[in-house]
Amino acid sequence: MNKSCLLLQDLCTILIALALSRTSHKTTTKFIRMARFSFAILALVATSLSWSEAFTPTSTSNQALFTSTSLHAESPLAPLTEWGEPIADIRNLHKEMNAAPKAEFAPTVSAKSLGIAGDTDAQLKYVKENAMELKTRMEENGAVIFRDFDLMKSREGFEEFYNALEMKVCLDPLHSVSARPTVDGIKGSPVYEAVNKESRKNFFIGMHNEFVGTRAPRAAAFVCLKAAEEGGEFLIADGRSIFRDLKSEFVERLYNRSIRYSVMELPFFGWLDNVPEFMQDPLKVGIRGLASAAINSKVDFSVDLQWGEEGYDDVRFLQARAPKQTPIVIHPVTGDPTWFCNVHSHSSQLRKNREEIYGAERFEDGASQINKSDMFFGDDGDISEEDLKHMDEVTSKNIQYVKMTEGDVVLLDNYKCLHGRNVFDGTRKHGVAWFEGWEGEDEMKAKYLSSSQAVMA
Repeated sequence: MNKSCLLLQDLCTILIALALSRTSHKTTTKFIRMARFSFAILALVATSLSWSEAFTPTSTSNQALFTSTSLHAESPLAPLTEWGEPIADIRNLHKEMNAAPKAEFAPTVSAKSLGIAGDTDAQLKYVKENAMELKTRMEENGAVIFRDFDLMKSREGFEEFYNALEMKVCLDPLHSVSARPTVDGIKGSPVYEAVNKESRKNFFIGMHNEFVGTRAPRAAAFVCLKAAEEGGEFLIADGRSIFRDLKSEFVERLYNRSIRYSVMELPFFGWLDNVPEFMQDPLKVGIRGLASAAINSKVDFSVDLQWGEEGYDDVRFLQARAPKQTPIVIHPVTGDPTWFCNVHSHSSQLRKNREEIYGAERFEDGASQINKSDMFFGDDGDISEEDLKHMDEVTSKNIQYVKMTEGDVVLLDNYKCLHGRNVFDGTRKHGVAWFEGWEGEDEMKAKYLSSSQAVMA
């Protein structure tokens, strides 16, 4: 435990002892033990942050450790999120989007249709010779689904595939906290596990764009190395269509108020309710200050800690909230407005609603409690059930269930295409590689910029 934690623990121990001086020795000892347990957990969280998928620590010592043992040490961090310029008139943009023709989403490329099924050499040649066209289709259509390719039935073949496309691999946004294992258990591999654990099989992973703190991969490729016996479909949705289908009034209100996520809960402070009332506020201020300093020293974005009382078992907890952000962005290459919001996966209410269908998410104990997330307006106001229902219905309407078989790949643009995963039974082995960009991306940007300027002229 660091010195700050020890000092605050000792101070709180003294204060609790003084406050309870007229109570029995047994009661005083009980409160002190609970307080020390809370501080021990807090110190552990602050030191490693390895339980929370919400943070990207910037500790140079952690990065040095990763580099020295990595098989792909040259891979860069995931790039900073490209939020783009503020949208001056979101309601008018929404109106224009609804008036424009609806773009195609997620076309399929089949090795059988191309006449190259069963021939891995021909498949690799096809990808190399058509790399720029395939990446352009990903940008214009949000995603491309590759089917019937034998090349990608192994991790090695999958790497050959995206290298032939000249995709630029980056580290997983969670790499510094070691929160996501690699698909084959090989430390430093660029292919990560895509939530295959049996313990999470009844957890419906809601639709989301991949971003952690200030970082978001530009693109990703998801591969099926073994399909689940039942369910386990990979889910995709077009962010442009979600933006288009939301009500104009709601879009304007949500965009103007912004959103923010709670990214961690520390449910270790129920003992505070049993401390004399006059001691509670000073203790809360001290604990909150220590936790804020410890966590913010480990992440590359500001975290605001707030006290809550309606968490697990209705006990007092500390909730970490990320800075406010926009739910709609202008695409960094094509300039399309797109929904860039993880409410479908992060809202505790929407997850609770899904529990009634798929069963409990097993958030009852341990690290899962810490990982609990939620979503609020940017001013910390609660989002109404009516608004949540509207976002859920529009998102669900746009979900495409992709039943992948061995060797299938979904190449997606992380800004235009949201992804998720259905519940499953059996054994599932899917992997994912993240990309900071690709060869030819600058040329694409120049092309779309030139086209946009020509239209305006």
